Amino acid sequence: MKKLLLVFGVSAMLFNCGTSSKSTNSSTKAKMEMASPTEFASTITSAELKEMLYKYASDEFEGRETGEKGQKMAVEYLKNQYISMGIPTPLGGNDYFQEVPLEKQSVAEAKLSVNGKSFNSFEDHIVLAASKSMNITTDDIVYVGYGIDAENYSDYSNVEVNGKLVLAKAGEPKDAEGNYITSGTTDDTKWTNGRQSISSKRDAAKDNGAKALILMDNNMFGRYAPYFQRQAESGASGRLALKSNEEGMAMLMINENLGKALNPSILENDTPKVLDAKLTLEVENQVEEVMSENVVAFIKGSEKPDEIIVISAHLDHEGIKDGQVYNGADDDGSGTVAILEIAEAFKMAEKAGSGPKRSILFLHVTGEEKGLLGSRYYTDNDPIFPLENTVADLNIDMIGRIDPNRKEGDRNYVYLIGSDKLSTDLHNISEEVNKKYTNVELDYTYNDENDPNRFYYRSDHYNFAKNNVPVIFYFNGTHADYHKPSDTPDKIEYDLLENRTRLVFHTAWEIANRDERIVVDKATE
Repeated sequence: MKKLLLVFGVSAMLFNCGTSSKSTNSSTKAKMEMASPTEFASTITSAELKEMLYKYASDEFEGRETGEKGQKMAVEYLKNQYISMGIPTPLGGNDYFQEVPLEKQSVAEAKLSVNGKSFNSFEDHIVLAASKSMNITTDDIVYVGYGIDAENYSDYSNVEVNGKLVLAKAGEPKDAEGNYITSGTTDDTKWTNGRQSISSKRDAAKDNGAKALILMDNNMFGRYAPYFQRQAESGASGRLALKSNEEGMAMLMINENLGKALNPSILENDTPKVLDAKLTLEVENQVEEVMSENVVAFIKGSEKPDEIIVISAHLDHEGIKDGQVYNGADDDGSGTVAILEIAEAFKMAEKAGSGPKRSILFLHVTGEEKGLLGSRYYTDNDPIFPLENTVADLNIDMIGRIDPNRKEGDRNYVYLIGSDKLSTDLHNISEEVNKKYTNVELDYTYNDENDPNRFYYRSDHYNFAKNNVPVIFYFNGTHADYHKPSDTPDKIEYDLLENRTRLVFHTAWEIANRDERIVVDKATE
């Protein structure tokens, strides 16, 4: 990755050893202000991206499964790349790893009865989440209708659920015109769209203090129950989650049969109420501790070192399944090697006397495929730099391919998501930088929180955005090889990967070097 001739050439241009110290400083300052980022952007090449990606997404790395051998090889590879470039770690010494403690939760089986009648695991109910084994007997159950808690509609407004078990059902009410209440449209919302609806209703129950959520979703239950049963019968070790010293909220999914046992009028009546039912629940859960790592490297700002720009990508993928390696070349090997090239360009600028005014954190996060775990640990548990000092997060997740469903527009495109959600400044900078330097067609097709694909919520930028840190998510869209063993480096469009990577570099350069910090003018509560 070394391009020493360029470094020496730019350094010679910026420094004149034959002048006095005072005149040198003055001349250097003037020339630093005139330094063009195109010199450094040109060090980002398709050849180097290809060389690194063929290594990073090779079978040798075994699909980079979180916490497993391949992921350990991946973080060592990244660490060694930063050491070779002379880019230090913000953690001090030779420690490039932010440890992310996880726990692997087995597929829990449960014993459940309502008013003395027993219901069976996988036939009537499945355990979606349970951080610990538990034994509950209660008649303090609150029905919360659809379990929605939105700005313009809430099933929680007239009931007290703190410390209680709540029952909700799938779906969302509609108005007289057939539009969903929360959005005013017929398009699926986060309360109705598959997996996103499950997590949205879970979060609503948790935010209102519930200790457990039982969700009746007959359609999803028919899909989930056979899978959970196969996992349990095969002895599979289960899902990964962030380790917590606190007892997490339990969550069960049930079918219509069990839903009616708890609330006979559940299909017809949406009104929240306290139920006249006694429930006994026993959950046995085995938990195994797993340690994973985020990789962090850092270039300190020359004038505003306490203001941080984060450039992020996830380092993990799906591992090995049924003997096949899921290489994850696009997802997210492309983003990973892009960060390495961007880091090198900034380092060369620093060596040439044009280091960024603000600091740059290069953040490779683990466990994205398991639920954005590494980025959530960084933002919610252990931000290395305070989030209030974090200017923006530029997140790169899949930028090496072409979306086959995109029928119109330039081949040289990228989907941008989130750029205008929190900061008008950030969006305008992104547009202006692109017009000046890279001329990528910026496509905002998926820049909508209510888009059925829910991409805004599905990569690591979201954990920054939810904390009011402005974000841009760079994304090429899905394709036939998405989350399949066929996502290999030979299918990457390396010229597009180069230009998209340069776009991120130029955007980061402008944010880092402008006089004023970008303004967050659309912060949420």
